[in-house]
Amino acid sequence: MRILSGIQPSGALHLGNYFGMMRPAIELQEKGEAFYFIADYHSMTSLFDANERRKNTLDVALDFLACGLDPKRSVFFKQSDVPEVCELSWLLSTLTPMSLLEKSHSYKDKIAKGIPVNHGLFAYPVLMAADILIYDSNIVPVGQDQKQHVEITRDIAIKFNEQYGQTFVIPEPQIRESVAKVPGIDGEKMSKSYGNTIEIFGDEKALRKKVMALKMDSRQPAEPKPDADQNLAIQLLKVIDAGVGKEWEEKLRAGGLGYGDLKKKLFEVYWEYFAAARQKRAELSANLDFVNQVLADGAAKARGKAREVLQRARKASGLE
Repeated sequence: MRILSGIQPSGALHLGNYFGMMRPAIELQEKGEAFYFIADYHSMTSLFDANERRKNTLDVALDFLACGLDPKRSVFFKQSDVPEVCELSWLLSTLTPMSLLEKSHSYKDKIAKGIPVNHGLFAYPVLMAADILIYDSNIVPVGQDQKQHVEITRDIAIKFNEQYGQTFVIPEPQIRESVAKVPGIDGEKMSKSYGNTIEIFGDEKALRKKVMALKMDSRQPAEPKPDADQNLAIQLLKVIDAGVGKEWEEKLRAGGLGYGDLKKKLFEVYWEYFAAARQKRAELSANLDFVNQVLADGAAKARGKAREVLQRARKASGLE
């Protein structure tokens, strides 16, 4: 079984990235052959500063390795180090109906929020399909918001297979429903695009301030909160530690718990959860040659497989 997932270097990684994609991906290292990539091609739809992309790409590599990705169990690489994916994206795009892309929830959501749209953003699902199909991926761990993109990948692969003969493995999405949608500091889905994130790594003082600034309602501490499960701090606490989150939810529901104390507890649990990863990241930052070698070795392995699948697609479609 081959597992495939990617993450964009479009800014500092946050709790939504970790619980929605990174932790499930790290856990899956033990379940099969894992291919994980830094999606720097995808980042070009929304990030237009070259130096920032380079910095973010390195940061993603450091973050992922610090959080537990094991290069001995996974193939870890930069998307752009496997340029074959762009050629496959073109092959797939010739069979992808415009209507399929126009239905993309992610695309429509960004339009609705006034985010500038370019062709890359519109065609994002086709490149994502190429990312998945070029490694004969079986399982794609994604957040709930990305499930449709895997379904689009399946549609495109089936259409290609029907047109040119059996060429691609049809992948399956894997979603951890309990943490598929991590709320941001505004209550919406946590996303760098919306500027509502709590980063995994960063300055303690700034992150504490962000957590303590979470908006609560005007009810007094003594008042029971029968809707405690709807409280943003409780929701985030339950994502990080379900047991502690449930315990504090009951405290809030019963009354007598101040929102300030609740937010302090959230920060304490969050900060402690990533303590070991922060130490590991500091060690990796002092050994960038190792990090760069991990990415180079991963790219070599990934490109070998990509060339094999691309050649198969080229032959099937009459390019060879």
